[in-house]
Amino acid sequence: MDDFLDSLYPEITLETDDIAMTISVKKDYSEIKDLDKRKDEFINDLNDFIKEFSETPESDEFMAYFD
Repeated sequence: MDDFLDSLYPEITLETDDIAMTISVKKDYSEIKDLDKRKDEFINDLNDFIKEFSETPESDEFMAYFD
């Protein structure tokens, strides 16, 4: 059942020369009618996500991969 629910989330792949990241978006942004405001909300959420991740033990473990 979880696989089915996961397939309902829209995904976006962000890629630069250094990083490729696929993100499943669980939040429903459709209530924000203004496209620019919707985009700002998504970018703010993405920044919050990155900040939160940077403060976790998992981020340290991930960076230790490069030792």
